[in-house]
This record gives sequence, structure tokens and C-alpha cells, in this order.
Amino acid sequence: MAGNNEQNSRVARNKNQPQPPKKHWFRRIILTLLALFVIGVLAGTGLFFYYAQTSPKISEAAMKSEASTKIYDSNNKLVADLGTNSRKYVKSSQIPDTLKNAVVSIEDRRFYKHKGVDYTRILGAALGNLKGSSLGMQGGSTLTMQLVKLSVFSTKTSDRNLKVKAQEAWLALNVEKHFSKSQILEFYINKVYMGNGVYGMGTAAWYYYNKPLKDLSLSQLALLAGMPQSPTYYDPTSYPAYAKNRRDLVLQAMYDNKAITKQQETAAQNVSIKSGLSSAGQKNLASQQYKSKVADSYITEVRKEIVKKGYSTTDNLKVYTNLNMNAQQRLYDIANTSTYVNYPNNRFQLGVSVVDSYTGKVSAMIGGRKHTNVTYGLNRAVQTDRSNASTMKPILAYGPAIEYNSWPTYKSLADTKYKYPGTDITLNDFDNKHLGNMTMRQALVQSRNIPAVRTLEAVGRDKAKTFANNLGMGLKTVNYSNAIGAEVSSLQVAAAYAAFANGGTYHKPYYINKIVTPDNQSTSYSSSGKRVMKASTAYMITDMLKGVINSATGTGTTAKISGVYQAGKTGTDNYADKYKGKVPSDAEPDSWMAGYTKNYSVTVWTGYDKPGDFSQVNYIDNSTSKISQDIYREMMTYLQEHSPNSDWTKPSSVGTVKKNGVEELYVVGHLFSNSEAASGTSSKDNTSSSITSSTESKAESSSSSESSSESSKESSSSESSKESSSEESSSSEASSSSSEASSSSEASSSSASSEAAPATDTNKAE
Repeated sequence: MAGNNEQNSRVARNKNQPQPPKKHWFRRIILTLLALFVIGVLAGTGLFFYYAQTSPKISEAAMKSEASTKIYDSNNKLVADLGTNSRKYVKSSQIPDTLKNAVVSIEDRRFYKHKGVDYTRILGAALGNLKGSSLGMQGGSTLTMQLVKLSVFSTKTSDRNLKVKAQEAWLALNVEKHFSKSQILEFYINKVYMGNGVYGMGTAAWYYYNKPLKDLSLSQLALLAGMPQSPTYYDPTSYPAYAKNRRDLVLQAMYDNKAITKQQETAAQNVSIKSGLSSAGQKNLASQQYKSKVADSYITEVRKEIVKKGYSTTDNLKVYTNLNMNAQQRLYDIANTSTYVNYPNNRFQLGVSVVDSYTGKVSAMIGGRKHTNVTYGLNRAVQTDRSNASTMKPILAYGPAIEYNSWPTYKSLADTKYKYPGTDITLNDFDNKHLGNMTMRQALVQSRNIPAVRTLEAVGRDKAKTFANNLGMGLKTVNYSNAIGAEVSSLQVAAAYAAFANGGTYHKPYYINKIVTPDNQSTSYSSSGKRVMKASTAYMITDMLKGVINSATGTGTTAKISGVYQAGKTGTDNYADKYKGKVPSDAEPDSWMAGYTKNYSVTVWTGYDKPGDFSQVNYIDNSTSKISQDIYREMMTYLQEHSPNSDWTKPSSVGTVKKNGVEELYVVGHLFSNSEAASGTSSKDNTSSSITSSTESKAESSSSSESSSESSKESSSSESSKESSSEESSSSEASSSSSEASSSSEASSSSASSEAAPATDTNKAE
């Protein structure tokens, strides 16, 4: 008992003693979080107002105008408006209440309650993002904010950031202060993109239904209200299933918003999505959508470039291009009238590219004839499915030979019987003749095939491919037959020849000079250029190519312009063996002319879209093969009327020497003697480049496994001659030393049975 009393007494004393204070950890955490929240709010508010101060201006005109990108030429004159020119603006009084209710229900249910920014929706959108939901059809932007984006900003990915969102919100608050809800809704309904180049729901009513808004049904109005979210995929003519799902979603939203009854919702959802669609309305508006047909092909490429640069053609941009509209008009007239060139029929087609020699600017382009009623049609100027024939010879054979092997223009080449290494495929020229030994200059001017392929063989495919790809050819592999043609576009050839014209610098061709966004942000573009060959190489190629046009034996004499300093190369492809007997012996699927001055590089392709269809004439023959040169001559004549005319200046790295009465060129430090020129070995450079002995041909074809695998590709590609295109020669002049040629010539083939192998083609290329 006494023990219990003592214990109780001890407990009582402990209770009376002072206790240590309790640690209020929970309260401290709450206070810390609250402080951080306040700091975050203050920081966010400060950042918001900082961004708001730099907001672009917004005007009523900007909100009322359609969001269309405008394209200007090099003189800053409007060429095309990518929005429709027949936009039907509808006033608020002309907009049915049903459409207004549909738009508000699907896009911004609290539209009439907020002041431009719906903080409830923003918070809900943030929570929805965390939960992975979409807030049941609605995001954080109000209709007013969407209007601001369409009027001032772009849909470019880089514009989807906190700064732009803050500025959108700030401008939306200001818009709501100065305009009524009715006006804002009117601006929005008239501004949104509705697909197929159509802006505004009033215009869309005519485009899709050929009726005014007031005459559309609930089902049709609901479809229009839902289209702006994805105009392409909600197009009822192209994607009816997607369009129906979206329309039904709008109807559901209208019912949820008490804008329609359940019976109206059900009835409208049961209406076919194609009900009332009218092609007449589409045709009427489509024919008026674009101002300029003359620059159609150029605009086609500009549209592609806009997207590649991260913009959209609906971003209300100002796009300043390198288009010379006067030159474009002349090119259009050359292609589509009989004033300058006589064409055999309207099926005869062309693709022409004009590039500034020193900058890479694409000055003009046309992708076909007789397509004036087609918008953004096939652009044959950039198609890469036709062989460029002998216009490839300077790019893949002779250019690399000068650049890497320092060959002089008088280098001796053998135009003698030849088989592709490791195959039984025999290469021939159009005339089935062999002219013996000739200089590199003669071989290029007369466009003989066998010397060109032998040259590629001597240089080596790897080096040749490097040289060609530095000139924008984009070749993945190189076969020996590519020396006389590969599938590249007229634009690629024009840009490559421009490098010869300017002394050895390649500029990637480009269309756009500057893009200005609605908030006046400007981005300029250029092609800096890259030196891809020595000045000596460019000059020597140019000097030889002058002879193609000016020499009596040249293949491009039709392209000659009196008094104009120019150089160029022709090219005609030929039909493969499988077509023999189906077409005349002089038939060709393609004819090219590529030429340049110091100012411009112009490349022309001509042919038919269906060269393998012989139900009618779909091939080029002797009567039409020179049309490519006619087109080139007429276009270059116009260009030179407005440009200085001067000759190229020989660089100090190039020397001259008289050979057989001809002033030939050589790379200084690599002067070949007559015997060296014949053998291909310079005493100063010790590099063996002979292509007239069988041992060297064998060495080239067997020096590596790559060579043999490439050879097997040659034989398996019984394109035997589409690849082995051949140049027509305006003279059958044989070079000197015919007997020497026959003693050394059988030998450029690695196959011991080259003489016995039958010719697979009588090639024809220029």
C-alpha cells in the first residue's frame, strides 16, 4: 500500500514539472507549401505581365480577315494568296442561332460567362492533362483565345509555349473589353479554316452544300461547327466516317448544353453525312481559289518548303520568294503558246528549272504544258523518274577526271568496242560506230558514250559518286552506265551546272527568301554555298561545254544564241531492247538540254508522260528531239536580255597549249606530253589513268569485291540501255589514230569475250 502511494506521488510530481514544447511539423509543412504557392503565384503573375508587355497588337481588321498565307515574288509583289478569293463573309445577323449554339457547345461552353479567359477551364484542363483525359471535348483555350491565335500567332510547333499562351490570354482579355460576344463569335465563324482552301463557315456552306448558312439543316450546321478542329479529316467528301463521328459529337454537346432536345439530337444523327453535299459548289469555288496559274509549279514547291520549315500554309504568313515573275511569265508563254516553240501535240510535256548561277535561288520553274486549269498539278521539273542521259557526263565522268586525275582537255580516250566489266553487255552509240581515239574535248562535244564510261571506270565509282553527290545528285550507288544517265530532276541538273558556271561552288537550290509571321517575326533564308571542285575543273568543263553549242560537231548547236557566252550539254535517252520493233529506230523517251551563262543555269526536260504506251505517238524522234534546245534557247535569250553578258576568266591554275591546231587546257603542274596524254600518266603526278589497255580495265574491275558486286548489278539491270543512253553526234568525224585505237581498244572490258558479246542496245543520248 505504501509502495503504491509512493508511485502515485512520483507520477504527480512528474505532471507538475514543465513539459518540452510539442513539435508542430504538420503546421510547418502547410505553411511552407502555402508560402511556395504564394511565391509561385507571384512569380507566375510577374512572368505573365512580363510576357503581356511584349504582346503583338491585334486589330479588328486582323480578326475579320481570313487566315491565308500570301506569296510574293522577288520584287515583293503579290503572286498568290493561298486562301480562297471568294470568301463569303457573314454578319452575325446572317448566322443561324443553331450554328452559334453548335460552335459554343463544342468549343467553349462557358463562352457567355467568362471575360476572354476561363480560369475554371484552364484549371480543369491542367487536371485533365494530369489524369490523361481531354475534359470531355474541351481544352483550356476559349473561343476568344482561339480567335486571337488565328489572327496574330501561327500554328507552328515553336509557338506552342508559355509565352505565346500568356500573350493569347492577355490579348483575349483586351478583345473582350472592346468587342461584344456577338462580334467575337462572328469573327471566329468567318475566320476558321474549313479545308480545301476554304475559310469561314459561310464560305464552307457554299463549298460543301452550295447553299447559304440559313438554308442548312441542324445536321449540316453541326458538321460545319465541328470541322475546324481537323479540317482535313472531318471533310465529309474525303473522310465521311470521321466526319460523322465529329458531327455526332457536336450534336451530343448541343444536347448536353440544352441547345437541342434529345429527339432533335437523335434525328440529326440519323441523317446521312453525305446528305445535301454538292459538287457544283466545290467546282465553283475551287475555280476561283488561286490567283496565279502561271507560277503554279513554283508555288507548289513553295508550299512544300513552308511545311518543311515548320509552318503551315494556314498560318497567315507573308512568304517572300526568289521568283522572277517576268521570267516565269516568259517561261509559261514558251511552254503554252506557239509564239516561241512549235510543239507536236498537247501531250508533249516538259519540265524546266531556272537557277541563279551564283546564289542557288530558283528564279523560275514550270512543270508541264496545258495544265492551266489544274492547281498544284504534277511538277515534272522536280520529278526524278527519268534519266538525264548525257547531261550526266560532266558530272559523273569528266568533271571527276579533271578534279582527281588532273586530265587535260586533250587526254586521249578510246571510242572502241566495249563491254561493261564482268558482263556480256556491250555498250554502243546511236550510230553503232566506233570512232577510234579522240580527245576528251572531242568525246564530250560529240557526246560519245564509250569514252565517258571508260572515263568513269578510270576515275573509280567511289570518287565519281562523291563528286556527283557534292553537286546534289543524291546517288546511293553508281554503276558504270550512270556515266550516261541517272534518274535525277531538271532542278538537280540546273543546280549542278550552276557550280560549273560560278567557278566551283555548289548552292542547294532554294525558293524562299523570307517568311514573316502575323506578329511581324521575320526569318530570312539563303544558301551559303560550298566549294565542291577546283576553279580549274569548273573552267575546263565550261570551256569544253562551249563547244557543244558553238562547234560544228557539237550536239547542241540549236541552242546557240548569237553573241552570248554560254556552255551546255544535250542528252537523249533511248528505249530498252524490249521495246525494239514497237517504236521507230530513232525513237527516244527523253530529250534534255542543260546550259548556263555566268548569270543563270537552265535545264530542260522534254518527253511524254507515258513513253511505254504506243497506242499513239508517245516518244520523241528526230523531228522533236531538238525542242528541248528550242525551249532552252528562247528562255536563255530572254534572261540574257536582262543580264550582263561576259565570258569566263581563265584561272591561273589552268594552262593552255596548242594541240593539232586547237587551244587545249591543262591543270598547271600536270602538263601531259603526247605519250602521257595517250597513256593517262603524267610524269609530274605519277597517277596511272590509262583507259585504253586491257590490263588496266581488268585491274579496275577486279581490284575489289565492290567492283564485282557492282558489275553484277550492271548485268542484272537489263535496263541495258535505258541506262546506256547515247549521244547523237552532228558529225561522224573520226579522231586521229584509228589504227592505234583498234589495236588497243577491245580492251577496256574486263570480259575476255567482249567482241563476241552481242550489243544489247544502240544507245542514244545527248
